[in-house]
Amino acid sequence: MTTAALDAMEQRLPWFNELGAQERSWITVVARSGIDGFVAWFGAEPGTRAAAGTMFDAAPRALTRKITLQQTVDLVRVTISVVEEQIQTELPRGDRQVLSTAIIHYSREAAFSAAEVYARAAEQRGTWDARLEALVVDAVMRAEADETVVSRASTLGWQSRTPVTVVVGAAPKDTASAAEDVRRDAERHRVNALTAVHGERLVVILSGPDLEVGPGSAERGIALATKFKARFGPGPIVVGPVVEDLVDASLSARAAMSGHRVAPAWPEGPDIISAMDLLPERALSGDGHARRILAHDIYEPLQSAGGDLLETCASFLDHGCSVEASARALFVHANTVRYRLKRIQDVTTYSPADPRDAYVLRLAITLGRLSQGRS
Repeated sequence: MTTAALDAMEQRLPWFNELGAQERSWITVVARSGIDGFVAWFGAEPGTRAAAGTMFDAAPRALTRKITLQQTVDLVRVTISVVEEQIQTELPRGDRQVLSTAIIHYSREAAFSAAEVYARAAEQRGTWDARLEALVVDAVMRAEADETVVSRASTLGWQSRTPVTVVVGAAPKDTASAAEDVRRDAERHRVNALTAVHGERLVVILSGPDLEVGPGSAERGIALATKFKARFGPGPIVVGPVVEDLVDASLSARAAMSGHRVAPAWPEGPDIISAMDLLPERALSGDGHARRILAHDIYEPLQSAGGDLLETCASFLDHGCSVEASARALFVHANTVRYRLKRIQDVTTYSPADPRDAYVLRLAITLGRLSQGRS
């Protein structure tokens, strides 16, 4: 029967002939074990439970990685079909009906056993993948991401050398299913995602085709994070800056974590907010990186631009954002002040006429002057 089953597999299953010698030997062992199990079960005492599950005990665990569940179902179906054919040709006519009924019952147990084996293997892989994913996220949060971490992430399906952003928000009530929900959304939106729960926060590392480093990267990061909004708990969701790849993701993670800690200081802000939009609050809370951004990326370019832009910005803020009052204080025409305000926005990307941007510029000027005073 085993030989006939293998011959039938070669004829009825096109993929069977493409298997290697090792895989074919595993299948031979499983088929022989299944047929022997049927003979032993049929000859056992009445009421004995079907031993169909033992047919997979002879195969190594690697079988579930080399042969899919669908292929295993095909193998069981062909083997059972061959046994039924052998019953109709090799056994006495009076025994055929009884044996045909018996093989139907046994085949049901064999099918359930196959499903159990693959379910157990999938559960073990899922547990291992979840543990590995948590290690990768933890390495990113502790700024220990290197090529080893990237290699571990690649085993989870992560595509290396792609722009990355880190999103931090409150963890949902059901933390047990949070990671699985994020993975399901990531698969639906066709993006890479690594996630883990850190205390009361849910951390999600995202990488998608729409992300890129440069102008407009913050808006793209927010748009991508919006797709996962339902997976976070109540409260603000902070999106870190987009970085080149997973090795640099700790920079985005640090900004996102710092932003999430201080987000309650700006309750009027949007539900999903960029960490760069929380620079003032981060600087006031002691974030040295935020202070350096304000001093070096906003104040120094404004000072280096010349054209009295720094003086005009400070005067405009000191005079309640009044163009006329600033013009009188600077002894220039009001249109000159308007022109300089436009230049300030071009240089810093912040408009002094916007209340929130004015707050950022005021703090940048203060920190920049303090930094120069210390130097």
